[in-house]
Amino acid sequence: MKSIVIKICLIFISSVAFAQDPQFSQYYQAPLYLNPGFAGITPRQRLVVNHRLQWPSLPQAFSTYAASYDIFINSIRSGIGVLVTSDKMGSANWRSTSISILYSYKVKLNDQLVFSPGLSFGYGTNGIDRSKLRMGDDLEYNGTSLDPALDQIGRPNYADFGSGFLLYSKKLWLGASFMHMNRPNISVVGEESRLAMKTAIHAGMKLELSQGPRSGKQVYLTPSFIYRMQGASFSQLDLGVNFHVDPVSVGVWYRGKPFSKNVANALEQDALILFTGLYLKNLTVGYSYDFTISKLETSSGGAHELSLTYELPARNDKNRRKYKLIPCPAFYSKSEFW
Repeated sequence: MKSIVIKICLIFISSVAFAQDPQFSQYYQAPLYLNPGFAGITPRQRLVVNHRLQWPSLPQAFSTYAASYDIFINSIRSGIGVLVTSDKMGSANWRSTSISILYSYKVKLNDQLVFSPGLSFGYGTNGIDRSKLRMGDDLEYNGTSLDPALDQIGRPNYADFGSGFLLYSKKLWLGASFMHMNRPNISVVGEESRLAMKTAIHAGMKLELSQGPRSGKQVYLTPSFIYRMQGASFSQLDLGVNFHVDPVSVGVWYRGKPFSKNVANALEQDALILFTGLYLKNLTVGYSYDFTISKLETSSGGAHELSLTYELPARNDKNRRKYKLIPCPAFYSKSEFW
């Protein structure tokens, strides 16, 4: 009976806990995680690190890391990137880890418009730390369980495939990504538990307000949104705006479904997000905090998120300005963009 209960619990956890992917409030500061079309979108080599700690007031917080590197190769009009992600949750340290290779191709439609389709090829694994499980016979054998049910718990490996595209000009950008297109099996007990495909639609614009006094610094807004869907039961909208006076930006964002009600006839709201960022030559730092406005309220502790983007000096490529680059909220108004 104990083995059956364990198996049922693991099947339930693997199907429910992975119903949606981890997400970043600073989604444009995690560009390769958002959309493979972002690979090689800047003229410089780029390193990005993201960390999100969600619900720190609960006994076991959700902790997510992502790190990526990408580069634009002008001779083949392509962007190449590598993305590594790791997500941990629960008292048994359920961890999912993946590594992906990303590719995008830049198509200059005209002097103002660029199309960047992209592909992602990944390899992932997930499972629990069996040493964290406490079985009924632990006390009998000095903390070591001999329960055969533990041997049924594996750590599956799987291939993961995704795609996306980005269409952008100097002032506007629109994109969509489609991840887990092959719906990999992530069950840890040898059953079938497919990871649902995730679709994300995102867009934004840059609204110049004025030039700063004397220094010529730009003052502008970057409103944007992202709408995510995964499986039959999950969908979510993030929208907000960042205000920039380079090298500083601040922003406010909303996450939820403001036009939808749950079974309790209440609006499906998640969080109000405050963001601040600083650009220091080749380094961009962003910090955000999610104020929970769902039923969890302040008992969850919200979510802290930190992003670091470092761009290596551009290579000596006389033609690097040939393909126009996107002015995302993460990158500020750098002179070599256009």
